Amino acid sequence: MAKFKRSDRSKPYLNILDFMVQEKTFLAIVIVGIVLAGIFTGNSQAAMWLGFFFAAYATVANDSIQSLGTFIESNKNQRWWVLWLYIGGIFLVTVAWSWYYFDGDVTYQRLLKADGSTNYPHPQNFSFFQIIAPLVLLILTRLRMPVSTTFLILSVFSADTSGITSVIWKSWTGYILAFILSFLVWYLSYNVIRKFFKSRKFHNSWTVVQWLVSGTLWGVWVMQDGANIAVFLPRQQTLFQFIIFALVIFLGLGLLFYLRGDKIQKVVSDKTRISDIRAATLVDLTYVILLIYKLFISTVPMSTTWVFLGIIGGREIAISLARNKKGKKHRKKAGTMIFKDFSYAMIGLVVSIALAAAANPSIRNAIIDAVGF
Repeated sequence: MAKFKRSDRSKPYLNILDFMVQEKTFLAIVIVGIVLAGIFTGNSQAAMWLGFFFAAYATVANDSIQSLGTFIESNKNQRWWVLWLYIGGIFLVTVAWSWYYFDGDVTYQRLLKADGSTNYPHPQNFSFFQIIAPLVLLILTRLRMPVSTTFLILSVFSADTSGITSVIWKSWTGYILAFILSFLVWYLSYNVIRKFFKSRKFHNSWTVVQWLVSGTLWGVWVMQDGANIAVFLPRQQTLFQFIIFALVIFLGLGLLFYLRGDKIQKVVSDKTRISDIRAATLVDLTYVILLIYKLFISTVPMSTTWVFLGIIGGREIAISLARNKKGKKHRKKAGTMIFKDFSYAMIGLVVSIALAAAANPSIRNAIIDAVGF
């Protein structure tokens, strides 16, 4: 009788078992989290802090590909704690200023408008679906899906559909603008960039410029996406709440840099020569310009993930069209990569709407009315 080999993967259940063995620690954390969410659903304070802890790591881990991915990828030779202290310090300064200037609001009025109104009210009693939303994000992150954290988490807190549609519209326009701008930058300047970036050696000043650009990008990202974490906490935090908020995320950043971005980092690593510090700087510069523009045009939250995917997508298409390389293989590869990233973003949007409908009866009824059921 032939000896059975574990390397034989003709049977699907073997792949599932292998995945469960490899990810047993992660799966255990998710299962415990779901159980705790069920236990604490009726306890507002416990549910609030549990949801916050989940959101703190899930948001930072998922969004590392857009705000910190190129920085991590192009600084592999640096000690992880140096990168952490730099980025963590910027985070602390950014949220501390918002907390002080906006009377306890750490989100730069993303969740609380100047007149005191909000599309994302702080719930008196958290629903089960609100608590597990960050866990769903963690699962998608583990599967290397660059989904929109803004859609996935903020949607379950939206008072009505307007809180979702306004975010979707702003994010769509951000994606289109990012794709077009990135395409023009890389396509029109491809030959110049290729000429000056050809040598693998670069002047030390590039490191300084990249750290400044990446630091600015991270600060602006915190202004935009800090709301995805703070949404679990009161819209105006006390000093004690703020200290916990800032300290937990600061330590979470330390873990992120220690793991070098973890599995979601592969979304960035797969892109063409993104580990080159000069290319990474140009990508981040384009990104931060768009975020600053969108930051000041309105206080409506926006999916920075979609903007980032637009930046990367426009770059990959521009490079594939501008290259003199024969054949269509490289163009097909770029198209497949962009389609894959965009498809994952769409999956995240569908999951977000489903969670929002489950958590909020008014949104559920509005969706049912819209589709004519």
